[in-house]
Amino acid sequence: MSYREMIDEKLKKWRLILGKDADTEGVPKLDLEDAPQSDFGFNEQEQGMDETLEALYGGDADRKGGLGKSTPFMNRWLGDIRKYFPTPMVQVMQRDALERLDLNQMLLQPELLESLQPDIHLATTILSLNKAMPDQTRETARLVVRKVVEELEKKLNQPLREAIRGALSRAVRNRHPRRNEIDWDKTIRANLKHYQTDLQTIIPETLVGRGRRGQSLRHVILLVDESGSMSTSVVYASVFGAVMASLRAIKTQMVVFDTEVVDLTAHLNDPVELLFCTQLGGGTDITKALHFTEGVISNPSDTILILISDLFEGGNSEIMFDKMLEIKESGVTIIILLALSDEGKPVYDKHNAARFAAMNLPVFACTPDKFSELMAAAINRQDLSAIYK
Repeated sequence: MSYREMIDEKLKKWRLILGKDADTEGVPKLDLEDAPQSDFGFNEQEQGMDETLEALYGGDADRKGGLGKSTPFMNRWLGDIRKYFPTPMVQVMQRDALERLDLNQMLLQPELLESLQPDIHLATTILSLNKAMPDQTRETARLVVRKVVEELEKKLNQPLREAIRGALSRAVRNRHPRRNEIDWDKTIRANLKHYQTDLQTIIPETLVGRGRRGQSLRHVILLVDESGSMSTSVVYASVFGAVMASLRAIKTQMVVFDTEVVDLTAHLNDPVELLFCTQLGGGTDITKALHFTEGVISNPSDTILILISDLFEGGNSEIMFDKMLEIKESGVTIIILLALSDEGKPVYDKHNAARFAAMNLPVFACTPDKFSELMAAAINRQDLSAIYK
């Protein structure tokens, strides 16, 4: 590619980024052969990309694009962005369209939903509109959310199952076995370094047992803030909850809260149904949620409580801290996740987070791919603060 061609390509890319209202004074006309006549010599593909971007991002800052309210035009536009842009960009543009053009009402139309590229942001938007959806749209909306959930399950299921099973196996290893519980193969391997040459035998310093049945049971409570800012975390938590509920050695409960508290454990066999039972949005009463949780804990030393919240407490914060300390001192392992998502640094109440951290409670955001490691560490009672700094 010649120097001139490189300059031409860069100018066209900047023109696509800046839009048709960009100042072109002093910019040379491009002389690409066989290109339609336009200021920047766009070919047919580039012209289509330009028109698609202009429909969403064009115009003054005070004007919300130009897609209008026509469903046929919107469907054609959705088809165009799939034609001209890769899937990650399609998802970004869909999200921008919903935000910039206030198209939430468009999602109440099944023909539009069928045209959208399913992703977690679309799923959370659908769930936030759940109560407003007409009956003829609800089934299509469920199909879209189910596609998203199934994709997440494919990605997250196996790593989480393997991590938990491995952690449980280590957690139940019997270090003081009776004679009939000794695992001789593992015991010999563990004590090879203690081989006595003069006696020609091994003197075991450590006996490794097979573990006693039922010793592995852990009670995991996912306590999830369903306020609007936590919508992505709710989706991921429902998927992880469903995976853990399928493991017999884990007793899993999922409780969601805003200013009310609802136990959705009965729906963990179908995370889509669970998600449609949530009410994304509303206030936050962590104190009430902690009171409810305290009532379902029967064996504190084997209980792991994972609070997923941005900690913007609407109730009395001092009572919240007192109740959390009471649960902690009972022997419950507590983890506070400010977010469970792939997005950047979350917005959260820094004062409340600092107070919880001062109580020696781990407080951090967690990406979905790290959740398996987090659960394994919690089951084995590792120091989580050393893992997530």
